[in-house]
Amino acid sequence: MFDVVIYSVLGAFYLFIVLSQMLVVILENRQPVKTVAWLMVLFSLPVIGLVIYFFFGRNRKREHFVSRACASQLARRSAVRFYQGGFPELPAEHKPLIKLFRRQSGSFPYPDNKMRFFISGEEMLDNLLRDIAAARHHIHVEFYIIEDDKVGQLVREALAAKAREGVSVRLVYDDVGCWNVKNLFFKQMETDGIQVAPFLPVRFPKFTSKVDFRNHRKIVVIDGIIGYVGGMNLAERYFYQVDKNQPVWRDTHVRIMGNAVGGLQRAFLSDWYVAAGQTITDQVYYPREEECRKIMACDREPYVSRNALIQIVTSIPTAPWPDIMQGMILALLRARQYCYLQSPYFMPTERMLFALQTAALAGVDVRLMIPERTDKRFLTWASRSFLHDVIRAGVRVYLYQKGFLHSKTLVCDDTLMSCGSTNIDFRSFERNFEVNAFVYDKEAALHMKKVFQEDQSHCRMLNLETWETRSIWCRVAESSIRLLSPLL
Repeated sequence: MFDVVIYSVLGAFYLFIVLSQMLVVILENRQPVKTVAWLMVLFSLPVIGLVIYFFFGRNRKREHFVSRACASQLARRSAVRFYQGGFPELPAEHKPLIKLFRRQSGSFPYPDNKMRFFISGEEMLDNLLRDIAAARHHIHVEFYIIEDDKVGQLVREALAAKAREGVSVRLVYDDVGCWNVKNLFFKQMETDGIQVAPFLPVRFPKFTSKVDFRNHRKIVVIDGIIGYVGGMNLAERYFYQVDKNQPVWRDTHVRIMGNAVGGLQRAFLSDWYVAAGQTITDQVYYPREEECRKIMACDREPYVSRNALIQIVTSIPTAPWPDIMQGMILALLRARQYCYLQSPYFMPTERMLFALQTAALAGVDVRLMIPERTDKRFLTWASRSFLHDVIRAGVRVYLYQKGFLHSKTLVCDDTLMSCGSTNIDFRSFERNFEVNAFVYDKEAALHMKKVFQEDQSHCRMLNLETWETRSIWCRVAESSIRLLSPLL
């Protein structure tokens, strides 16, 4: 009898907690689809649902990771050359997009940049190691994943060699992204003279306030003049086929030389402030335009573009606006001829889905390329549940079959392209720290268009009739997982 009373009390207490949390979810006035998803988790998964919500569901939009004073200082430093040289001439067709980024996050359009594109991991790694070896003043490295494998060890040794020469080396890694890496790997970096900081380390009891906010950026800045940004992490699978039974990874990364590296520098130093608690605003980290031009004139690398106008755009989960998502939406809605997109995962927000459908229905040639199979079967099913919605509107969907497509790119109308770390999914748009380079340049756009078309030759195109013939069990599984897509 006593046991029955205890269980009744515990049951009532648990029910009270669940109902109170459901009320909190409703009162937060999130997007209806996300509210319903969390209500389902809390209601249908006893105990487990409450634990999942406790760690991942609580809304912490009011937290500010970077102080306003720090952000303001970094913005001024990164833009000093911009102001000295005056405003560059902006392409008329992209002025609204440029102004959007400028007003939302202080992302300036930087002129006079050289660009190289890497779709081969080995080529990107070779160039990165060569640039590290040539560094004179500082090297800033930030990746979501840095693994203790051949690639990670190779980069660590290269950075350690420069640290011994007196070059200032700083490295930020995401704590959750590197959960599988032993602390000894990073301790060795510190022993070698590298300054290392984990981004929002997940430790008890503050676990729940940080685990859902992850730094997904991939940034390298060398001497404030050379920068790297894109989708590749520092792990073997991004550069080599480690296992013959596993698919080859196909990704895209960009090397930038010029003024726009100031935008990457600003992004890194903002994250360094969060990770290490140190504000760095010295002008030495932002070389003046004359120095940039002198170094660029001596550079003989084979560039795709030599005079690109670039904006480095970042997004953070606590910002009032989802900057990168809004930029993609505006690019889609302003496209006149075509817009091609690549993403490893496709779980779009309602706004992004509506923009894709609207552009396609307006007669724009909208093409979406995703992998036939992702690295996680669960995410493959979730991505496929959205395909019927876009195919029906006229979006051409291509499934990449040569390997795992991890590239995150956009190209529109031969005048605009974007490459960075942002996937077309809820997490990248709303929960991660992300960075993309938006490039307003014909040569760069045409190159990215050509790459897309080459990738297209390794795809199979879906059509509405064959897609609708999938078994009922496939549809049920995909639609069921879709309900949880805002939480993945």
